[in-house]
Amino acid sequence: MRIAVLSDVHSNLIALDAVLAHAGPVDEVWHLGDIVGYGPDPDGVVARLAEVTAVGVRGNHDAAALGGAEIEHFNPEARAAMEWTRGAISDDTRAWLATLPERRMEGDMTLVHGSPRDPIWEYLTTASAARGSFAALTTAHGLNGHTHVPAAFTLEADRISLLQPRDGESLSFTGTRTLLNPGSVGQPRDGDPAASYLILDPERQVATWHRVPYDIGTVQAAMREVGLPPRLAARLNHGR
Repeated sequence: MRIAVLSDVHSNLIALDAVLAHAGPVDEVWHLGDIVGYGPDPDGVVARLAEVTAVGVRGNHDAAALGGAEIEHFNPEARAAMEWTRGAISDDTRAWLATLPERRMEGDMTLVHGSPRDPIWEYLTTASAARGSFAALTTAHGLNGHTHVPAAFTLEADRISLLQPRDGESLSFTGTRTLLNPGSVGQPRDGDPAASYLILDPERQVATWHRVPYDIGTVQAAMREVGLPPRLAARLNHGR
C-alpha cells in the first residue's frame, strides 16, 4: 500500500500538482493541515485535494481562514495573507475546510497538524517535545506537520532519536514508535526550496521522503498579481 502524506500546502497549487505527479498512482492521499494561507490559489488547492479524495486534519491557517482567532497570533505578513485568503476563498472551499477535524486516526497512525498533545499549535522540534507527544499519543505512530521541515522522531527502549531525512531516504519503523513529518509542499523552511512530502507504506512500516522541484517563478508572479506580501514570495526561492 502506498500513501502520499502531505502537509503545509499553503495555497500553492503548482507545488501540489508537482508532488502528486511525482508520487504517481497511490492508494490514498493524507494531509496534515495548513492547506491554505500564504499562497495565491486556495480554491485550486482545495479542489485538487477533493478531486483525489484526500483525507486529513485542520491546521492553524485553515482555522484562521474560517474566521478563527488563530489569526491574532500571526506575524504581519502571515496576517495580511490570511486576510486576503478570507476574502478570496469560495463557499465550497470554506465548507471543505470546515469538515476537517483537529485529529484523525487511520489504523495505527494519528494525524495532526502540530503535535499529538497540541494538534494546532505546538512545533515538534525537540526531543523533549517529542517525548511529551509520545506520551499523549494513543496510537503507535503519529504524523505531524507545522514546522515545514521533514523529520522523524523515533522512540525505542525509552531512547528518542531524530532523523533529518534527505531526498529519497527511507526509515523502517518496525519495532519502534515514530512521529513522522513530511515537510512542506508549498513553503519549505529547511533551506531546500523543492516541495517535500513522504510516501508511507503502513504494511511494511516504511516511510520515504521525497523532494520535488516546481515552477517557483510562476507561483511568485501569481502572488504579486493578487497583492500578497512580497517577502512571502521571495522566501520561496530559498526554502526559508
